[in-house]
Formats: sequence, structure tokens, C-alpha cells
Amino acid sequence: MSRGDRYLKIVEWSDEDGCFVGSCPELFYGGCHGSDAKAVFAELCDIIEETVLIYEQDGKLLPAAMSGRDFVNFIAKIA
Repeated sequence: MSRGDRYLKIVEWSDEDGCFVGSCPELFYGGCHGSDAKAVFAELCDIIEETVLIYEQDGKLLPAAMSGRDFVNFIAKIA
């Protein structure tokens, strides 16, 4: 398991963009997009790993990873 595996990965269809959009709420929003959900998920995983590496190279602390349940509770508070 890599450090990036702990982060929440969201791939959703965007009517506005006409494609799937992948994001990682703890690290970034709107990280990648494309017409195939599985390809977007794979690219999202790569971007997360690269982002974690950049944090580490820059000596920055990584944001805490949320579980799916933590994310749902967070959204419920702001909805």
C-alpha cells in the first residue's frame, strides 16, 4: 500500500464538462478528466502519488486522509 492509497478518490460524471472528472478532496479538486471512468481513476491515482511525492520533496506535511465515512459526515455538515 502506498501513501496515496489512503486518500479519497472521487470520479464523477460532469454534465457541464461532458466527461468524467476525478478529484481528491484532501489534496486538490478537479485533478483530471476524460471520457472513460476507469482511465480517469487510473490517472487520478497517478496524480495523487505525484502530489504526495511533491509534498514529501518540499518537506510539507501531508493533509490528513479522510475515510469515505469522514467525507460523508463533512459534506452533511456543510449541506
